[in-house]
Amino acid sequence: MHNHPTDLDDYSWPICVTPGCGRELWVSETGRWSCRPCEDATAKRLAELPGLFRRLDTTAALVRGASRQGGSTGGTRTPPIPPRLEVLALVGPGGVAARLSAIEDAWRQTLGWTIAPWRGSPAQAVPHLTRFLADNLLWACSSYEEVGQDIDELRRLHGECSATVNDERRPGRVKIGTCPALVDDVRCGQPLTASAASHRVRCSACGSRWETLGEWRELRAAQEQVAEEEERQRQERMAA
Repeated sequence: MHNHPTDLDDYSWPICVTPGCGRELWVSETGRWSCRPCEDATAKRLAELPGLFRRLDTTAALVRGASRQGGSTGGTRTPPIPPRLEVLALVGPGGVAARLSAIEDAWRQTLGWTIAPWRGSPAQAVPHLTRFLADNLLWACSSYEEVGQDIDELRRLHGECSATVNDERRPGRVKIGTCPALVDDVRCGQPLTASAASHRVRCSACGSRWETLGEWRELRAAQEQVAEEEERQRQERMAA
């Protein structure tokens, strides 16, 4: 019987290529680039991203609508809602949709498939992009050498969206003008404050509330109307 030389002592067991993982692949994972736990975690993130994006897009709409100023140029101009730049960065150009699209394009190119055209607005594109990535995730983990970097990018993207939606910054409150509600035919006028952490505004004096996007728009419209009335009265007093 011959004893054949072996280099098993020098053999390095393959590990998951996902940054931060480095787990040795199971025997059943032979030939894969990324391990199944990383695949499962990525699939879960892809399933959650569309919902996170919808919430971010709603917040961005509030910011854009709230920061619009009316025609008044006097000192009573209503201050804007504090912009959340990280929200606008995620829903705008170069945000979630663009980052997902870059991964899809790379996968399509490797597969020899046609690069997909841009699918309308980011809100329209994100569900399609996440669905494509989820449908082809098994292929990528098994056959795409660069999949580890893409999994890491999806982890970061999901983390940024989650942190922004949950508002881990916990910002303070800022003044957003006065309460326009009428109480016994008298304008309330109580200073209102808002936080970027919440869509809710409540007047501490009269108890009026504004919570939904439509109600925020009503609040802004009422504040602008009050501001215009005050400006007109000021102009009349100056002309008298």
